[in-house]
Amino acid sequence: MVLELLDVPGQLMDALNPIGRLGANIVAVIHQRDVKTERGTVPVQITIEGDKDTLNEVLNLIEKTGIEIIEVDGILRKEKITTILVGNIVDQDLKDTVNLLNKIEGVMVADLDLKMSDHPEKSTSRIVIEAEQGRKKEVLTKIKDIGNLKGFLVINEI
Repeated sequence: MVLELLDVPGQLMDALNPIGRLGANIVAVIHQRDVKTERGTVPVQITIEGDKDTLNEVLNLIEKTGIEIIEVDGILRKEKITTILVGNIVDQDLKDTVNLLNKIEGVMVADLDLKMSDHPEKSTSRIVIEAEQGRKKEVLTKIKDIGNLKGFLVINEI
């Protein structure tokens, strides 16, 4: 599995603790602090052994600690998509916009930053969306549609 860890003391131990506690065997850990994701986190590859039930419990327990599991057995679990909406997002109802995004099948708003301006039409919102693997193009199109509906300038990642 590949985990996404913050580069802070104790994060790796927090990830490894459930593995030993549940009786799985750690085969390898590849942890290169100088390699960072676009979000500034460190991808850590961990190979473990155990029976299927134990391995599923390990995954569940790691996720409950708030650590992001980005890959299991070579299969990406979620894609993160970042988009910026520019416009009168507060008056156009931020909650409704988030709800419209969350209604897209396989999508969930994971993080949102709002920068309000003295000129409401210049307010911005950076939204991080988690989407099922392989749906990025479709999700980006739907974000554009929502932006057009609400009159926002939409800046999607490439």
